[in-house]
Amino acid sequence: MAVTALAGCGSSSGTSRSSGSAKKASGSGETVALKLWASEEDQDLMKDLTDKFKEANPDTKFDITIGKVSEADTKDTVLKDPTAAADVFSFASDQIYDLVDAGVLQPVQDEDKATIEKEEVESSVTAATVDDTLYAYPATADNGYFLYYDKNVISDDDAKTWDTILADSQKAGKKAGMVLNSGYYVAGFFYGADFTTVRNDDGSTTLDWNGTSSSGVKGVDVAQGMVDIAKNPAFMSIKDGDTANQIASGKLAAIISGTWDSQAVQKAFGDGYAATTLPTYTAGGKQVDMASASGFKFWGVNKNSKNVGWAMKLAMFLSNKDSQMERFTQRAAGPANKEDMASDAVKKDIAISAILEQNSKKGVVQTVTQTFWDNTKTFGETIAQGNPKNEDLQTLLDNLVKACAQKSE
Repeated sequence: MAVTALAGCGSSSGTSRSSGSAKKASGSGETVALKLWASEEDQDLMKDLTDKFKEANPDTKFDITIGKVSEADTKDTVLKDPTAAADVFSFASDQIYDLVDAGVLQPVQDEDKATIEKEEVESSVTAATVDDTLYAYPATADNGYFLYYDKNVISDDDAKTWDTILADSQKAGKKAGMVLNSGYYVAGFFYGADFTTVRNDDGSTTLDWNGTSSSGVKGVDVAQGMVDIAKNPAFMSIKDGDTANQIASGKLAAIISGTWDSQAVQKAFGDGYAATTLPTYTAGGKQVDMASASGFKFWGVNKNSKNVGWAMKLAMFLSNKDSQMERFTQRAAGPANKEDMASDAVKKDIAISAILEQNSKKGVVQTVTQTFWDNTKTFGETIAQGNPKNEDLQTLLDNLVKACAQKSE
């Protein structure tokens, strides 16, 4: 009922997502006050975009306050006191379940939902949807990982498989590295083989990694494939959070990472700087894809907003095609808008182009709980060390699945 009422309000005084045009406001002429939260790095961008929003709605006077809150901290900051939180806020996609469970997010109205489903890449819409309800406005689709490589060491063709990447790196006296002590990266091997994770309402996570996937790959073969990579003398196991330091060391010819390391890699690889989709790896005697655990940045509308209709219109404006392209231009953020993704400007950006291609080819929206993060980290650390105690991999996977299935306290 609330959504229906708000939809009527928004329709009479909102902006078109694509054009930014505005219909004449039917309000009393009072100032509409809105509070917006975005990262510190996006402050200048937000000033530009909110100015454009005001220009698109000349019949309404706005007082838009822009605050600094990192997307990584949005959920915790909002949940401290939802009634005092911003009307519109940017957040990382993995926070959506907690925000929905807390009843903070205003569902997207039907008209806007239809537009978003048409214009945004499907995986971003899936990630913004909980129980068949769209709760957020996709803004970027560039979170995830892919392969950076030095093409002076590794050819474009050899960059397609872990086997040839490691062989070329060893020949050149270099290393190929990635983080393995994190479920974020470990999952890429299993997702690529069509294994799954399911987030449960009781705080547990259901994994099928100890069985056989829908494509016929055995979980033990995936785990053995990872161990074989980790034990290769040309492989560098990198601790989570230490990728930039290892890139700068000059030891690497290839690394699996994300757009956040693009400048460091470009500096390290120089004219050899290249990026592409994730390589295949050997599991059970055949080549198996890796997948990226896809992530997005969303705009959310606070259900407690005193101007929720205008807050929804602002969220639509900040996430529209033109705003996403402006975010790419100013902040090198990969858009979720399909038309923006196909633009020449985006395609020319090596890192952004690689992650968007990877997520389109095999990007999986990761739906897990804390039990997953805690236990896959331990599992990943064992794999990263090459399974030094030679533990039975089936037992390791059985224990991992059982531990992740425990209810959260």
